[in-house]
Amino acid sequence: MEQFRERLWPALWWYPIIVLIVPATLLVFEPISLIAGILTATALVVGSLALLIGSAPTIRVADGRLEAGKARIPVAMIGDMRAASGEEARAERGPLLDARAWLLLRGDVGPVVRLEITDPEDPTPYWVVSTRRPDALIEAIAGARRKTMPSESP
Repeated sequence: MEQFRERLWPALWWYPIIVLIVPATLLVFEPISLIAGILTATALVVGSLALLIGSAPTIRVADGRLEAGKARIPVAMIGDMRAASGEEARAERGPLLDARAWLLLRGDVGPVVRLEITDPEDPTPYWVVSTRRPDALIEAIAGARRKTMPSESP
């Protein structure tokens, strides 16, 4: 059962930038052929949109594991979790970053979640994952961990 799902769609400001391909392409191709310019601009816009939308990673918590982009890890191997936003998130992405950390970062998504990895055989000390819903991601991982770990009875 899926506890959390988020697709990191590109920010809305990307789309007007892609539309600017049209006048730029027409300006270049107009002396050669207006039809060639229109066809090239159309192909470039469609290709750029496909690349932008197709490259949007998905974060998912389901079946006792976290999937962030192409990476997967059992939630039982995740230790401390911490959400960061603003200046704290910038520090997690930069000055505080360990070179061995695994990253799923989107420049247009401000908040991040830092997930400590407890697997002793994994050289990655932690993951840093961009998310627009950091508290919901942390709660979903914590809930999935509670379901996968045996309960302790006195």
